[in-house]
Amino acid sequence: MKKIEITLSNKFVAPWIVIASMLFLATAQPSAYGLEFPMTTHLALPDQIEERAFAAAPESTDAVYGGFSLKASSKSTLFSSELALVSTMSKQVEMARTQMGAKKVAKTILMDEYGYGDAEYACLNHLWMKESHWNYKAHNYRSGAHGIAQALPAVKMEVIATDWRTNPVTQIRWGIRYIDIRYDTPCKAWAKWKRSHFY
Repeated sequence: MKKIEITLSNKFVAPWIVIASMLFLATAQPSAYGLEFPMTTHLALPDQIEERAFAAAPESTDAVYGGFSLKASSKSTLFSSELALVSTMSKQVEMARTQMGAKKVAKTILMDEYGYGDAEYACLNHLWMKESHWNYKAHNYRSGAHGIAQALPAVKMEVIATDWRTNPVTQIRWGIRYIDIRYDTPCKAWAKWKRSHFY
């Protein structure tokens, strides 16, 4: 009976000895393989930039962007306009996830980028209402057509962007481009759909 107890206690002691040894080595040896690595990193900045960074008030954008004034250069104007563009694009994508939002985005693209009016938008609205009900997740499992414009095959939309599965704006842009190239106008595409029930 005593032998079994000693064996069991040795069984549990061995792992603890290994763990204790590893902890001791980790604290005794400051870094791997005896190499000394600094615990902190220092980034050397030019004096002028460093001074501006420390002088900036915490509420200012200068402090947020590491002491660089976003108003000071032409690069900052470009950076600001790129941020505005990204912001607008992401808002557009979120809006287009709903039926009404997708219609607004499509109407804007159709009018601003292609120069079409309300009559052409009305035809596009009828067409895509029949095809997908403006649902960017619409998928025809029989044919493989996908998205608002029901692209077939769906990978055709990669001409615009590779995010066609999840981005309704990519689908809208591809659909309008397809109609423009193949039918010239949304009303001609709608006329084709009324004759054939596809376009």
